[in-house]
Amino acid sequence: MSSALDPTRSTSRLSIRVTALCWFVVLLDGLDLFVFGAVLPRLLSEHAVGLTPVVAGEVASLTTFGMLLGALASGFVTDRLGRRMGLVLGVTVFSLASLATGLAPTLAVFGVARFVAGLGLGGLLPTAITMAMEYAAPRRKALSVAVVMTAHQAGGALAGTLGLALAASLGWRGVFMLGAVPLLVAVPALLAWLPESPSFLLARGRRSELAALAERHGVDVASLTPADEDRRSADVGLRALFAHGSRRATVLFWIASFFGLLLVYGMSTWLPTMMRSNGYELGSAVAFLVVVNLGGIVGLLIAGPLADRFGARPVAVIWFVLTAVGLCLLAVKMPLIATYAVVFFTGTWLFSAQTMIYAFVGASFGPSARGTALGWASGVGRVGAIVGPSLGGLLVASGASTWGFGVFAAAAVLGAVSTALVPRRRPVQAESREAVLA
Repeated sequence: MSSALDPTRSTSRLSIRVTALCWFVVLLDGLDLFVFGAVLPRLLSEHAVGLTPVVAGEVASLTTFGMLLGALASGFVTDRLGRRMGLVLGVTVFSLASLATGLAPTLAVFGVARFVAGLGLGGLLPTAITMAMEYAAPRRKALSVAVVMTAHQAGGALAGTLGLALAASLGWRGVFMLGAVPLLVAVPALLAWLPESPSFLLARGRRSELAALAERHGVDVASLTPADEDRRSADVGLRALFAHGSRRATVLFWIASFFGLLLVYGMSTWLPTMMRSNGYELGSAVAFLVVVNLGGIVGLLIAGPLADRFGARPVAVIWFVLTAVGLCLLAVKMPLIATYAVVFFTGTWLFSAQTMIYAFVGASFGPSARGTALGWASGVGRVGAIVGPSLGGLLVASGASTWGFGVFAAAAVLGAVSTALVPRRRPVQAESREAVLA
C-alpha cells in the first residue's frame, strides 16, 4: 500500500483535521468570554445601556448561566442530533445572539442577548473536547485537549486586540457584531469537513455509516472505535457518573471545576478593571488581557505533554497552587515590566489548571460516559463562572480590588485541594473492537 493510503497516516491526518475544527469552535468560546471584559472599561465609562460595575457583573453571570444550561443540555442534544450537528447548532445560536448584543437598544435586550449567546456556547466546549479526545491517539489525549484549549486563550488574546484596536473606531457595538461572522465561516466549515463522532454512530447502531466514514477518510474502522470502553458497568449518562466507584470522583470533579471556572471567568471579566483600579493606565490594563492569554497558550502546550506522561491530576494540582501565588503577587503594585511578567506566568497556570480538570475527567470515564461527564463537569463548573464575575463586580464596586486578588487566590487553593482528593480509580479495561462492531 502506498504511503498516501497508509491507514496510520490517514488516521493522523483525520485527527489533525478534527482537532483543527474543534480548535476553531473553542476559539469562539474564548473570544466571547474575553470580549466582554475587553470592552467593559469602555462600556462603564460611557454608561452604555445603563451598565454599572454591579450590573455588569450580573450580566456576565447571566451569560454564564446560559452557558451552564447549554452545557447541561448538550448531552441531550448531541445524543439525538449527533456531536457534529450539536456544534453547528451552538455556533449558529451564538452568532445570532452576538449580532443581537451589538444591536441591543436597552439593558434588558443586552442582557437577554448575552444569555442566549451563553446557551449557544455552553455545549461547544465539552462537545469539542470529547470529539478531539475521541479522534486522538491513545497516548495523546491530554495533549489533544490542551491543543484545543489553546484556542480559548487565542480567543482571549484576539478579544483584547479587538478591544484595543477596534473598539475606539467601531465602538463596543461593532465589536460584538463581529461575533456574527462565524455563522458565515464556521458553520459551512463544520458541515463540509467535520466527521461525526464514532461513538455516536455506534450508540445509534449506524455501523454502516461508520464504515463509510472510515472508507472515505482511508482509515481502518478499528481505529475509529473506542478501545478504552469501560466494561465495568453498562450504565450510560448520569447513571455512569454516580455508579459504584464514581460518585465521590464525580462530586470532586464538579467542585474542582467550580473553582477553576470561577477563576477563569472572574479574572477574564475583571482583570483589566482590577488592574486599572490598582493604578495602571487603561491601555496597559487591557493589554494585560492579551498577555494573560498568551501565557495561557504557553501553559497549555506545557501542561498537555506533562499530563500525558505523569497524569492530569498532579499537573492540575501544581498549576492551581502556582496560580494562587501569581494572583497574590498581582495585588502588589510593581514596575510595569515586572507586572507584565507576573501576568504572563499567572496566565500560564490559571487557564491550563481548568483544562487539566477536563483532561482528568476525560481520562476517568469510558467513551460511553465521557461526553456526559465532561458536559456535567463543565455545566456544574459554570456555577463558578456565574459566581466569579458577580464576586468581582461586588469587590470592584466596594473599592476592594486589591483584596479581590486574594479572594481569587483562595479559590485556586481550594481547586488544588479538591483535585488532589479525587480517589484513584482502577484503569479502564479495554473492550475488544470486535465486540464493539459485532
